[in-house]
Order: sequence, then C-alpha cells, then structure tokens
Amino acid sequence: MRIYLRPTGLVTATPAQRALDEAEGRFSGALPLCGDGPFDFLGLEVITRQGTIVTRRLRALGEMWDSDVSPALASAPHILERLTAPRRRIAGMRLDRPQLMGVVNVTPDSFSDGGQFTSSAEAVAYGLRLVQEGASVLDIGGESTRPGSLATPLESELSRVLPVIEGLAAKTEALISIDTRKAEVARRALEAGAHIINDVTAMTHDPAMLEVVGEAGVPVVLMHALGDPRTMQDNPHYDDAPTDIYDYLAARIAACQDAGIVRERIIIDPGIGFGKTLTHNLQLMASLSLFHGLGCPVLLGASRKRFIGTLTAEPVAANRVSGSVGAALVGAAQGVQIIRVHDVRETKAALDVFQASLAGHA
Repeated sequence: MRIYLRPTGLVTATPAQRALDEAEGRFSGALPLCGDGPFDFLGLEVITRQGTIVTRRLRALGEMWDSDVSPALASAPHILERLTAPRRRIAGMRLDRPQLMGVVNVTPDSFSDGGQFTSSAEAVAYGLRLVQEGASVLDIGGESTRPGSLATPLESELSRVLPVIEGLAAKTEALISIDTRKAEVARRALEAGAHIINDVTAMTHDPAMLEVVGEAGVPVVLMHALGDPRTMQDNPHYDDAPTDIYDYLAARIAACQDAGIVRERIIIDPGIGFGKTLTHNLQLMASLSLFHGLGCPVLLGASRKRFIGTLTAEPVAANRVSGSVGAALVGAAQGVQIIRVHDVRETKAALDVFQASLAGHA
C-alpha cells in the first residue's frame, strides 16, 4: 500500500503567530506548509493506494490519528516532515512567496509565441522587459515541445538560445533558466550564463543530463510528461493522474539523488498539458498541494495552455491571459513556489492583490 498526504484547509500564517505558538508551547491546530511559506494547513487528505484502487479520506489535523488513518500516517512520517520543512533558496531566490518565471521562447513554432522575435537582440530586450515587470527567472527555450512538435537539431537549438543567454547574463542579475532536454545544450547554456536547467522530460530523454547537472551543481526542474511531444496527446491514460505523476516524480528525484544531485537543488513540475486530457489537467490543478510531499519546490506551468482555451472557449493562445492568471492564483493558493508565465505584468498584479488581501495589509 502506498501513502500520500495532501494538505487541506490552507490558512494565512504570519511569523509572529508561529513564534507566539512556539513560545507558549501551544499547538494552534495547524502546521506550517513548507516551513516559512505564507500558509499553514489545518487538515490532510490521506490517500491510500493499492494497485489501481485509490481511497481518499479528509481529516482535520486533530483527527489525523483516528483509527482508520493512523496506520497510514505511521507508515509515512517522512511525508509529513517534508510537507512542513522549509524550502531552501534556489540559486539565491527566496521561496517563501510565489516567484514568477517569465517565458522567452526563441523558436519559430512554439504553441503561443513561436516566431515572436526576428533577432537575438529582440529576445534579450523582451527578457529584460519581463524582469522589469516582475519576473525573478527567465526561461529560455529553443525547441518547441508543444503537442505534435518534432525534435530540433542540436546546432539549431544552440544557435537560438546561446546568444540570448549571453546577452541577458550581461545585462541583468535575474536568474536564467535553460529550457532543454539535451545535455549538450544545457552544458553550453551554463557556460553562457544560465543558472537553472529546466528539462521537460525530467532528464529521461538524454541520460547525459544527469552528469551535466551533477557536475555543475545547479538547480534542475524535473517535469512530468507522458511520452514524446509528437505523440503525448494521443489518448493519454492514467490509473489516477495525481498519484501516478507523484510516483513518477518521486522516482526521478531518487534517480537524481543516486547521481549525486541533492534534493535541495530539485524543483518539480507536474507538467500541465504534457500528455494530459482536460480532466487530467483539472485533477492536477485541484491537487497541487499534494506535490509538496516530495520535499521540493513546486513549479506550475499552466500559462496559455489548451485546457484554459477549452474552459474559456478561446482558441487563440495569446488571448488566454485572464484564464492563465486564474490558473496562477490557483497555484498560489496551494503554496506553489514558482509560476511559469507568459504574461508577467498581469500575473504579478493579480498576485500582489492576492497576497495583500491574505495578509490584511499592503
């Protein structure tokens, strides 16, 4: 039997409240989500799985040792420890509040913004604008992984991303992420000034990626994708999407640790839209807090995705800004630490209102 814990009943927490409870030796009825993050949680969804049979029980923390769930909790104390442990900074970036990763695609065929730039200089200028609008990280991609896309030759991908990374590294202190599944691209990008590797295959496409990340000692994003981009939307199937994907990411974290990559440098991404139906995507969006149990920062990349277009009847990806902001707020409300977006200014404005309203002050 496998055990999963999804935090529920998230409430705003302040350092002062936590310090007072600790000083008085008092259990407030809540536990901190990811240590010093903005939320405490009041309950848990205790999920048990035997084969394809999945059972879910909602419990308040005060009831979590009830006889019907205590065996499950006793067998998985490490999950509760990971849910409450602070998340260390990633490349110096604090994770006690949502951080925005701005998308800079230098591809001719990405699903939303392919062909947007005619030169590297334009892409650099665009990235600098995203930093001014509030992006803490810029994610540079030179190969489209949209549904149905074909692989990009190595030299083509290098020629697209390296001048942009070099140009940005010379002009901003914002973090730079290279969105690639090729080890050689990752290696060259790090030499050009990138700080983070974002691999949509969780380092399964190119086994040499493990060595590159391990030797460089840089943070890496492990994303779940079902199959190759060319075929991933051909009738994707899961027995239970949230726990299937949780198990996959847990296995990839273990593979990283076996290769000498420490958990503190790993970011996980459930991979919205990558081999998922509308129902799968919505199940994941409703279960984002589950993934905190892996003990790593969580990244949400839902911006302008097809499921948003389906829900809002908007066929044009660039017109899905409002729906994308809504998805970002869903992530923020579940403690997601990094939100990957195309529309930085609009998302930051929404998050500013969201966070100030939760705190009760500006």
